[in-house]
Amino acid sequence: MKTFITLLLLAFTISIQAQKPLDTIYANDRKNVALFFPNPIRQGITGASHFVFTYNREKEQYFGLLQAKPGTESNLLAVTSDGKVYSYILKYADKLPKLNYFIHEDESIGNESPLMDIPKAKNTASNEDRTAYYQRASEYLLRSGSETIATKRKEGIRLRLRKMVYDASEVYLVIEVRNKSGINFEIDYLNVYRTNGNNKRKASFQRLEQEAMYKHKMSKSIANGQSQRFVFVLPKFVLGDNEKLMLELKELNGSRNVVLESNF
Repeated sequence: MKTFITLLLLAFTISIQAQKPLDTIYANDRKNVALFFPNPIRQGITGASHFVFTYNREKEQYFGLLQAKPGTESNLLAVTSDGKVYSYILKYADKLPKLNYFIHEDESIGNESPLMDIPKAKNTASNEDRTAYYQRASEYLLRSGSETIATKRKEGIRLRLRKMVYDASEVYLVIEVRNKSGINFEIDYLNVYRTNGNNKRKASFQRLEQEAMYKHKMSKSIANGQSQRFVFVLPKFVLGDNEKLMLELKELNGSRNVVLESNF
């Protein structure tokens, strides 16, 4: 899945210098690719789930590690402690041209300009601060352009996963429910699972519910002919080779049940 959306846009605008072609960094799932920045990393985000960039969020350090699974190209956006912004194209490759990248300050694409006071470390901020951050992030995603990762239709109800965006230690799911069944749809629950195995073979099928930390504009009822879009914020996870993401939508006081599965 190719997506160049990043939640860094929520916290600041970027004063972009004269645009230049972005360099490409290659990674795979067998080796760590190390990126050394001229200043400690404050935030780093990849645009797709099959690229994972890890760095020390508790104590700022100068390097991060990149790994990737096969898939379409994506991007990395990183901000260092001095406010400089760095952006790179990410691609999967079986053979890696380099294992270590030493990044210079002149590779920065610009500097951040804070729009509001946002805690630098959400994991040490108060619950109120984190909720406010999740709310702003969710509003941004709902306003941004539409995508479709996976869709399931059943009995006039369409369940659609629009976006899956990683930000630090959280993942944001933009979900849409459309009702064209002829009657209102009352929601009992909408759960998110990681699954492993074949659903038709119950003995080998396993699913693990992913508890939402925050739900933004989650509807309790979808009127006939209407659609609702909302956001779930979950602890960060990466699907394994044999895992799928499952969304299960259950009707309250009714028998309608819509299950969407995707491995991207």
